[in-house]
Amino acid sequence: MAKNKNNQAIWNTRIKKKASSLFQKVGNSIDIDKRLYKEDIQGSIAHVEMLFKQKIISFKIKNKIIYGLAKIEKEISNKKFEFNKKYEDIHMNIEKRLFQIIGEEAGYVHTARSRNDQIITDFKIWIKSSTKEINLNLDKVIKSTLKLADKNIDTIMPGFTHLKNAQAISFAHYLMAYVEMFNRDKKRFTNNLESLDENPLGVAALTGTSFNIDRNYTSKKLGFKKPTNNSIDTVSDRDFVLDFLYSVSVCSMHISRIAEELIIWSSDGFNLINLSDKIVTGSSIMPQKKNPDLLEYLRGKSGSSYGNLFSMLTILKGLPLSYFKDLQDDKEIVFKSNDTLINCLKIFDEILKNSSPNKKKMIELANHGYITATDLADYLVKNHSMSFRKAYQKTASVVNLAEKKKKKLNELSLKELKKIEPKLTNDVLKVFDLKNSVNSKKSYGGTAFDNIKKMIMKYKKQND
Repeated sequence: MAKNKNNQAIWNTRIKKKASSLFQKVGNSIDIDKRLYKEDIQGSIAHVEMLFKQKIISFKIKNKIIYGLAKIEKEISNKKFEFNKKYEDIHMNIEKRLFQIIGEEAGYVHTARSRNDQIITDFKIWIKSSTKEINLNLDKVIKSTLKLADKNIDTIMPGFTHLKNAQAISFAHYLMAYVEMFNRDKKRFTNNLESLDENPLGVAALTGTSFNIDRNYTSKKLGFKKPTNNSIDTVSDRDFVLDFLYSVSVCSMHISRIAEELIIWSSDGFNLINLSDKIVTGSSIMPQKKNPDLLEYLRGKSGSSYGNLFSMLTILKGLPLSYFKDLQDDKEIVFKSNDTLINCLKIFDEILKNSSPNKKKMIELANHGYITATDLADYLVKNHSMSFRKAYQKTASVVNLAEKKKKKLNELSLKELKKIEPKLTNDVLKVFDLKNSVNSKKSYGGTAFDNIKKMIMKYKKQND
């Protein structure tokens, strides 16, 4: 076989002087984008199959290229492939190795395409796969949350507004609020799959190509719904990256919110949640300490996700059309956000499996703060033909009386209550029962036990 010059940069014929070591260091991305090797090989195989179908390359060349690419994939998978920074990125590293394996015929692989459309194709395929992995991890978190909720339908605790005792709720109902959030996260990621389901391959550098290619064929081969419409937009588009990073950020925010609550609730001041020794750490100086470090880690990592989203927005905000080197950073940003989120979802799932409510403390706290006051106001409206505003004022007077006498609402006698509203009878006392309070909210989405059971069953079926 004739000696070739493929140990040099592909543009060596045009650019005569060797790049400075500093430029090579900045210009190469192989340490980051080598992660895309499977997608890159998948895209190249689809591309050469299309080139053969369109009679642009021969059957023999197609088969040699596919053979070489399969061998390269096996080498990389078995960690026997040597990545070279001199060749900048995953595309050129694979192409250079392809020349070594099959010779000059490797030069046909890049017919009718550019690295510009090649990388976006690889990246979209990768994000599609990663999104599905994220949703699988969200399913696990939802399943663990449902399991914990199912055990705690009748566990009563105070619901908070402004972190003040507000009204009685079921701990299960509280957990189901996060099930709603995580299901919205799944929908958000799933919607992204639809919006990025357009194939970039074939737009080449920015104008398309004069070769008679079939972009519908490669779209089908690579699992895309259809080809992209505009070649210039295709190579400059990173909206799908922003959508992914935004979805990661919102999901991270949801994890951070529940982490914050569990940190507060596991503190000595609240003591509403018990954390297993499996998910806490100790102190280097205070022997008694059990710290919720994993929850704090989850809370902190939301900041990284926000930073990555903002970094990408900042990169894009000043870019004219079409491709610029600035866009090279998109892979590292996405990979970091992706890996962090998947790690956080796995950690949070472990936390859910190793947490339990302090039921005694929950009911004890629920008995403070006059949290059945709204129930009394509703009772007055329903049973004594009062407007809600008048009932509100009457109830406020009852609360003032209880506060003055240093009693809970359920400790006030009927005689004391009748001083404020003479029409009251013994049945008013049932409104101060916490379980009755929770179970009375039968409106759709409310805290009634049957509502909670139905929602748990609904989401269990969806996640089976």
